[in-house]
Amino acid sequence: MNQLGKNLPAGAHHYRAFVGPPEKYDLMSATQFGLLTFLGLREHHYLLDIGCGSLRGGKILIPYLLPERYFGIEPEEWLIEEGITNEIGRDILQIKRPVFSYDRSFNLTQFHQKFDFILAQSIFSHASQQQIRKCLSEAKQVMITTSIFAATFVKGEKDYIGDEWVYPDSVTYTLKHMSRLAEEQGLICKPIDWPHPNQQTWIGIVFPENEKNIPDWTDRVKWLYLENEVRVCKERLAKIEDHPYVKLGIKINRWIQRVRRWSLRTWPHKTDGGLI
Repeated sequence: MNQLGKNLPAGAHHYRAFVGPPEKYDLMSATQFGLLTFLGLREHHYLLDIGCGSLRGGKILIPYLLPERYFGIEPEEWLIEEGITNEIGRDILQIKRPVFSYDRSFNLTQFHQKFDFILAQSIFSHASQQQIRKCLSEAKQVMITTSIFAATFVKGEKDYIGDEWVYPDSVTYTLKHMSRLAEEQGLICKPIDWPHPNQQTWIGIVFPENEKNIPDWTDRVKWLYLENEVRVCKERLAKIEDHPYVKLGIKINRWIQRVRRWSLRTWPHKTDGGLI
């Protein structure tokens, strides 16, 4: 377990702890992947992971996406190296061919690539307003009309007014101010009611004409999502029950139940420990 950094504080010099609470490393991986696929990410899409760190999200996204579809920016080169060594292995680099950059200035246009999805998990929660502006400005240049930029920030009553990156502590912004920063770039910001292990707020940043692609997580949407999951489970169960061996097992079980009911009706009952 020591290799996983358990019990280390967030921000400690360990590839898992440096990017957040190490005991939530796997949960945060699944949360990011779940949200992106819910928003429409599929294997053929191009994804830019801003602040990809030790591949907490990349460990799932790189195998999922087709070759040369995952792009990651991370200023701490050692984090990516540790993530490759400890989480995904080097063989997958030959198969999936992810692209990495160690840029520190939110230079998203360096890849000369347009992206269907952009991810910035726990980046704006440490960034100054000027850094967020730079990131949004660059993001706009690499987005297509239907792109979705999923990001998190720490929602608070005050907006951070400093000029420096703050880490491992975090900074707060109001949703109103985050929306204003997006609007400065001709984009819109819409909250996404999706769980976050560290109580950050998810937002979707899109071009105004693409607002409909950020679903309202209303009770109706929740119901439809769960209803779809139930449907998929029922279809899988039907396939299992249709297997010849399973059908035979069901017939045998029914025969045993009939024999048991018959024996209970006809066999002498005793109350002194005899046969029942």
